[in-house]
Amino acid sequence: MKLHDLKPDEGSKRKRTRVGRGIAAGKGKTAGRGMKGQGARSGGGKGPYFEGGQLPLVRRLPFKRGFTNIFGVTYQEVNIDMIDKRFNDGDVVNGESLVAAGLIRKADEPLKVLGRGELTKKVEVHANKFTKSAAEKIEQAGGSVNQHDLKVTGALATVKKLRKEDYERLYGDNE
Repeated sequence: MKLHDLKPDEGSKRKRTRVGRGIAAGKGKTAGRGMKGQGARSGGGKGPYFEGGQLPLVRRLPFKRGFTNIFGVTYQEVNIDMIDKRFNDGDVVNGESLVAAGLIRKADEPLKVLGRGELTKKVEVHANKFTKSAAEKIEQAGGSVNQHDLKVTGALATVKKLRKEDYERLYGDNE
C-alpha cells in the first residue's frame, strides 16, 4: 500500500448541502427556512438559550456557573520522588519544610502525600493524608508516617455534628 492508494471510508465524506440554488436543487426558493416568520429572515432567530420569552434556565441559576462543594477539602499534593530529591536522611518533612523546599505554597493548608516514585532516605513525614503506597514506601525506607487530623473549619464546622469525644480530640476541652 502506498500513499496514493489511501482513501477515506465509504460514506465518511459527504458534500455539504448547498441551499438556495434554484427550485430543481430541492433546497431552493426558501432554502429550507419555510415561508415567513422570524426564522425565515436574515439574522432571525434568538440566542442559543431562548425559551419562548420565559426566563431562561441559565439566567435563573446563580451567576457563577457549575457547582462548588462547600464541604470539599482541597489538598496540596506531594509525591514520594519529590521528597526524595529535596530532603536528606533524618530530615523532618512537614508543611513548613515543604514550603521552604518549594514543593507547596502554604504550610497551613491540608497536605496529602502520594506514592509516585521511590524513597531511598529515612525521613519523618507529617501530613493530613497518605496514600497506602506512600505510607508503605516511607516505612520500607526506615522513615515514619505521622498522620494529623484535619481541623474542621468554615461551612463544614457549622454543619457537621461531631460526637463529644471527637470534638474534644480535635479541639481540646474548651469548656
